[in-house]
Amino acid sequence: MTDNRTYVEPSYERDTRYITTRITADGRDGYTVEPGRYRLVVSRACPWANRAIIVRRLLGLEDALSMGICGPTHDWRSWTFDLDPGGLDPVLRIPRIRDAYLRRDSEYPRGITVPVMVDIPSGAVVTNDFGQLTLDLSTEWRPFHRAGAPELYPEQLRAQIDEMAQVNYTEVNNGVYRCGFAGTQESYDAAYRRLWQRLDWLEDHLRTRRYLVGDHITEADVRLFTTLVRFDAVYHGHFKCNRQKLSELPVLWAYARDLFQTPGFGDTVDFTHIKAHYYVVHRDINPTGVIPGGPDLLGWADPHGRESLGGSPFGEGTPPGPPREVVPEAHNPVLALL
Repeated sequence: MTDNRTYVEPSYERDTRYITTRITADGRDGYTVEPGRYRLVVSRACPWANRAIIVRRLLGLEDALSMGICGPTHDWRSWTFDLDPGGLDPVLRIPRIRDAYLRRDSEYPRGITVPVMVDIPSGAVVTNDFGQLTLDLSTEWRPFHRAGAPELYPEQLRAQIDEMAQVNYTEVNNGVYRCGFAGTQESYDAAYRRLWQRLDWLEDHLRTRRYLVGDHITEADVRLFTTLVRFDAVYHGHFKCNRQKLSELPVLWAYARDLFQTPGFGDTVDFTHIKAHYYVVHRDINPTGVIPGGPDLLGWADPHGRESLGGSPFGEGTPPGPPREVVPEAHNPVLALL
């Protein structure tokens, strides 16, 4: 997802009018799950796209679903494939993900967001509905999961996962944006209170349980992690969510480190891209475009001690193998310590 803002509104409201077409096993929306047919386009800078990167990796869908990675910065027109030779995605052969949106709708009127699934034969976007996208990877793409893939959305826990994820979305995932893009003191104060009320609740909730729902990692943990991992690097200062740093919240900090050190989580995180995106693109908040040097990242490798709470990351499953798409060590120096 991106937010091509040129001004700050009094009270931030995210545009949630996504393309809700689904890729399913039965093809009921016209798009059937087929290995090699679709391309997942992401940016490592984006928390919403980071969810899809993690889920794809945990489920072992690399052979069935290729992935294009946009650079961390963009102008009003959209994310670009500036990391690729010649500035073109090697599969879609386009310079901007906007081009795939326009192939779907030549007058596409809304935000150009990632993550997005593109139909390779037509070059057109299928869906940018980031919430449903990862759930479909867990359920509709099951025949192509790796052996030992975890159950990220187990049927018996879906109601609990959905409820947890929805509240965390409104209060935390989107809550940090409400703080950052607030255009009045009143709207900022309200957003700040809501965010910290939920973070305090999560600090208490996770005090006696290792994961948000059940005894293993689920979709709910993936969705919270991508905000937590950006908190000290971006949201604490850039978005003024600065009551405390994540590293000053003992339970949430240990929980986030537990996930970060789990294969499939920390190895998808590119701190250089994250900071470049927020501090360079959000010129309404950071007019100079100067990227701060901190924070010190090495604490992400510290022992977390969460094993004592029971549970296990993958349940009856197994960890994924080494990542196919590797984050440069300079962009995430913690990985060398794990």
